[in-house]
Amino acid sequence: MKITIIAVGKIKEKFFSDAVSEYKKRISRFCSLEIIEIKDEKIPENASQKEALLILEKEGDAILAKLPKNSFKIAMCIEGTAVSSTEFSEIIDKIKLKSSEIVFIIGGSLGLSEKVKSLSDMRLSFGKITLPHQLMRIVLSEQIYRAFKISANETYHK
Repeated sequence: MKITIIAVGKIKEKFFSDAVSEYKKRISRFCSLEIIEIKDEKIPENASQKEALLILEKEGDAILAKLPKNSFKIAMCIEGTAVSSTEFSEIIDKIKLKSSEIVFIIGGSLGLSEKVKSLSDMRLSFGKITLPHQLMRIVLSEQIYRAFKISANETYHK
């Protein structure tokens, strides 16, 4: 099983990259994890709605160019289905029966383009709060690790 996280933007802070690295190491017991970073486009301070949409589309095209073929694609977006950690684990277990690769897609500060969302197999949300993309990568990595621990009936802090 392979899991890929495609995320717009780079992690600049060492404490964020250390956290992602730690979860990547923990997840390696269960599957391989690859993280692909997409360049985030600079948004002018007084960007119009049209300019913002063009930037969103450009980031979306870059994401689509990196999507592995035959993978199960999950768009992380606020309007997605909210699930518990146990439900998230069950979702991963079901996907593993159909596909050998799961791709989670995290947008930048503008979110994800409609094209990316429409080409995804599922839209998932970890709640209605907005998280910076660096922090979302950590939260997602932790939840992936937790899902594998739940699936393996191993204890993990609650």
